[in-house]
Amino acid sequence: MTRTSGRERMRLGLAAMLALVLAACSSTVVRTPQAEAGKPASTGRSGASVVVQRGETLYSIARRNGVAVEDIARWNGLKPPYTIYPGQRLALGQGGSRGSATAPTRTVTAPKPQAPAATPAPASRAPASSGFSWRWPAQGVLLNTYVAGNNTRQGIDIGGSSGQSVSAAADGVVVYSGAGLVGYGELIIIKHNEQWLSAYGHNRKRLVNEGQNVKAGEQIAEMGRTGAAREMLHFEIRYNGKPVDPLLYLPKK
Repeated sequence: MTRTSGRERMRLGLAAMLALVLAACSSTVVRTPQAEAGKPASTGRSGASVVVQRGETLYSIARRNGVAVEDIARWNGLKPPYTIYPGQRLALGQGGSRGSATAPTRTVTAPKPQAPAATPAPASRAPASSGFSWRWPAQGVLLNTYVAGNNTRQGIDIGGSSGQSVSAAADGVVVYSGAGLVGYGELIIIKHNEQWLSAYGHNRKRLVNEGQNVKAGEQIAEMGRTGAAREMLHFEIRYNGKPVDPLLYLPKK
């Protein structure tokens, strides 16, 4: 595999995870379960189950109970977008009790015939305003910029020094703090509202935990080179799960 294809796979992985996080509203979703080659499927704790509490994620439930996210999703038949709900009962093993009836019931109706859609207008350079101000997450030289449609350039890279402060670009709540995505090192994701979130990768040290509220300008990490060739911060802004150019929202320098 070439370096380029590897980076593309990593960026696509982050795109999927961010979209799933954003889709969950009062709960949180996780990466697409995927069986590891050559690894036997786990049976977990047969008959055991857990009730989802508000603010919990599939990732935190799996970690607390010592099971893999992929296995708990498989045992409960979770389908895209892998949403879980407060009050929902999840099986912690093969054959465990799960309460799918607690999830909201959706009624599906057949779509009415529609006239052919008009040719859509060209997409604007930026989506609607976020309604709040953004701050630069770190000081340093701009190494790489966003390129629309390029899965390896979905954000910007800011070069700096080891241990340099990385701060929240806007008020929000931390929905991910970990190193579970290969190629991004120590990664933090902050949800600002139902449409907007930001991601901060390659940190040396993470200073915030999942579920923690942060303010714009508050330090959340120390800059590093985990998953990168040099000390730098990889920063992304996402609107409804899709990457946008951070330079359109950050203050002009």
